[in-house]
Amino acid sequence: MASCTFAYTQSNLLSSINESRFDIQRKGMLVLGSWALGNMAIGAIRLGQTTGEDKAFQQMQIGWSLINMTIATWGYFGTQNTDYLTWDTYQSVHEHYKMQKILLFNAGLDVGYMLGGAYLMERGKREVKNAERLRGFGRSILLQGAFLFVFDVSLHTFLSSDNAKLKPILNQSSIGFAPNEVHLRIALSKP
Repeated sequence: MASCTFAYTQSNLLSSINESRFDIQRKGMLVLGSWALGNMAIGAIRLGQTTGEDKAFQQMQIGWSLINMTIATWGYFGTQNTDYLTWDTYQSVHEHYKMQKILLFNAGLDVGYMLGGAYLMERGKREVKNAERLRGFGRSILLQGAFLFVFDVSLHTFLSSDNAKLKPILNQSSIGFAPNEVHLRIALSKP
């Protein structure tokens, strides 16, 4: 009876952690989508009012925001269509840490975007042909990279707040039941 109670408690804890992760991801995608919509709206308004470097900046803002909006939409609806209640302990833990690794990888890409933007801005100072476009694109890419870096690191921080809750699940013995199966896991303590 105690084993069944533990398995039920473990299942509830996993469900809670999975729901928390998906809730954080949904909110993150709403933030990213809002950022993208705001940039597209401002870019569209300002595009007709500007020339040169500022026009190039607005063009890149719109282009980059279309990509961000696509990612935000795909990410948001992806969390809506995932049935995490069918996941076992392994899959729950794997997906939990996989998302954190993706965010850290993205943060590294974001640093690359910022460096690329800075490079374009610097190149635009030395090159006569397309100088305004290079500087405008560079400013936009630098801004987008900086936002995405803060976004990815923040989302990682929020998601990793549940890491400590996984430790008791991974360190304890458990018994689980599935159709035609019984799973037994025994954790041995170190002497």
